[in-house]
Amino acid sequence: QVQLVESGGGLVNPGGSLRLSCVASGDIVSSDYWGWFREAPGKERELVASFFRSGATNYADSVKGRCTISRDNAKNTLYLQMNNLKPEDTATYYCKLLFYSGWREYWGQGTQVTVSS
Repeated sequence: QVQLVESGGGLVNPGGSLRLSCVASGDIVSSDYWGWFREAPGKERELVASFFRSGATNYADSVKGRCTISRDNAKNTLYLQMNNLKPEDTATYYCKLLFYSGWREYWGQGTQVTVSS
């Protein structure tokens, strides 16, 4: 069984930075996809950034140039570095792990990011 635990959220001023972490436990060697998603109150969960097994990444237009997704295989950890944060980035951020074989997906419990002065 795979478990994901996010951390790193908090309250930050506009223009500030945060680095989110997602630590995975279990057998994840053959995982195909890691992603960061976010859900703001009253809105649907949306993709923020993706990290594929190939090493390719992609980003939502709203965060391009401000966020960087990365992965440390040795630590089984996915990161999301967020810079120049805006109030509209306020949301609960979730980590997702996906195995294409059998389409098994796992989610973390979320970490809250609040951008406010």
